[in-house]
Amino acid sequence: MRHATRSQRLSRPSAHRGAILDALVQGLVTHGQVRTTHARAKEAQRLADRLVSLGKEGSVHSRRLAFRVLQDRTLVKRLFAEIAPRYVDVSGGYTRVTRLALRRGDGAQEALLALSRLPAGRPAAPAGPPPAQAPTTPTRRPPEAAEAAKKPAGLFEGLRSLWTRKKKGSVAS
Repeated sequence: MRHATRSQRLSRPSAHRGAILDALVQGLVTHGQVRTTHARAKEAQRLADRLVSLGKEGSVHSRRLAFRVLQDRTLVKRLFAEIAPRYVDVSGGYTRVTRLALRRGDGAQEALLALSRLPAGRPAAPAGPPPAQAPTTPTRRPPEAAEAAKKPAGLFEGLRSLWTRKKKGSVAS
């Protein structure tokens, strides 16, 4: 019976499961978003939301608790200095999980775990239509660049010529 189980097992031993979730949260703090399976994203979301709540507290004890998961001082500094201040006026929902397509290899449901707000220095998209741009004139490439950009005739074209030369050489001798 699975009474009072608060987290998914993810078919892993507890130490491996903890390492996976810690790595996902580290990637989330570093890059702002992580692509993984849906089950892992839901579990990592719980841990990431707890870390942002610790970041909002800002005490030394909460920094130490965050360091247990992140294992990197620069990530802890980034969490407390950049990420947590964005959510001062919000009491939850710091991350979002968006379902993506099924993974090609095993058919697992993939998801994108991302922080829910834009960075403070990044402006939002303009509401109106995009501004008109001046037409650009195409530039001519020098002839050397045109030859370098030309694709070979076929995948085995170079090998075929080597093979025929080698074949002709061995027949002659």
